Amino acid sequence: MLESIGTPTLYLSFTVLVAILLAIDFFVLKHEGEHQVSTREAAVWSLIWISIALAFGGWLWWYLNDTAGPGIAKTKALEYLTGYLIEKSLAVDNVFVWITLFNFFAVPAMFQKRVLLYGVLGAIVLRAVLIYVGALLLARFHWILYIFGLFLLYTGIQMLLVAEKESNLADNRVLRWMRGHMKITDEYHGHHFFTYKDGVRFATPLFVVLVLVEVTDVIFAVDSIPAIFAVTGDPFIVFTSNIFAILGLRAMYFLLADMAQRFHLLKYGLALILVFIGAKMLLLEFYKIPTSIALGVVGLILLVSVLASLASTRRRPAGKP
Repeated sequence: MLESIGTPTLYLSFTVLVAILLAIDFFVLKHEGEHQVSTREAAVWSLIWISIALAFGGWLWWYLNDTAGPGIAKTKALEYLTGYLIEKSLAVDNVFVWITLFNFFAVPAMFQKRVLLYGVLGAIVLRAVLIYVGALLLARFHWILYIFGLFLLYTGIQMLLVAEKESNLADNRVLRWMRGHMKITDEYHGHHFFTYKDGVRFATPLFVVLVLVEVTDVIFAVDSIPAIFAVTGDPFIVFTSNIFAILGLRAMYFLLADMAQRFHLLKYGLALILVFIGAKMLLLEFYKIPTSIALGVVGLILLVSVLASLASTRRRPAGKP
């Protein structure tokens, strides 16, 4: 395995922390019932998740400063922060796809949070497996980093080329397969994923949406896992920054759901981030871009794309999207 600050105790403690956070999130929402999450509520939860992630980064620096020395503490804390920012920014594109899915299937707002809960749980398990496999591969075959770099560079360029194209969900292969091999109702049956008609089991549209959400998690994990390995080879840093970025996805969805059009240029920013990370990987043999510079570049790209989006939508005539 790659060198890591992670010990069995640290991994176990972090896993318990994540389980507690998920339990709190689940039971709070379950207690609140099937209500529509407001923008204000989503903003509060987003701030809570970001604060928890940053607090963990602060604790990590404090813990390593005591146990491994100031140098390692600063390096690992910076890697964690950079990895978290990259994963959080790439997760925005995932959220935009969720918005498209929920709109296409006209999922009632009160049922969306249940789908997203299972989506987040699935994403956490998937990321854990992919990070473990990625770490094993990198430990044995260091040259895979260059494959990752080429893949990210290609993906970023593709995103730039198709940023303005609308996706056609009706032609989605997974959706076509499900419609051809499963009995699916035309209408929703509350928050249920399955229902029975005349003793025959039918999937509901909510189950179809859940499957597509999980498929998008797989697709975006393939992008994001290599991206963070460009910042650090420490599996513990990769794992923790990834999981904290995922934990806030539901709140981010409800925050962006009503104003996705206002951030229409963000896709270009995310594509540029992938291109930058891919180039960073490919240049490793010649020049290792410092983590602090990588953090600054990613932060600047995000800031510029967000400000440009807000400025362009403000200038649009009333009535135009």
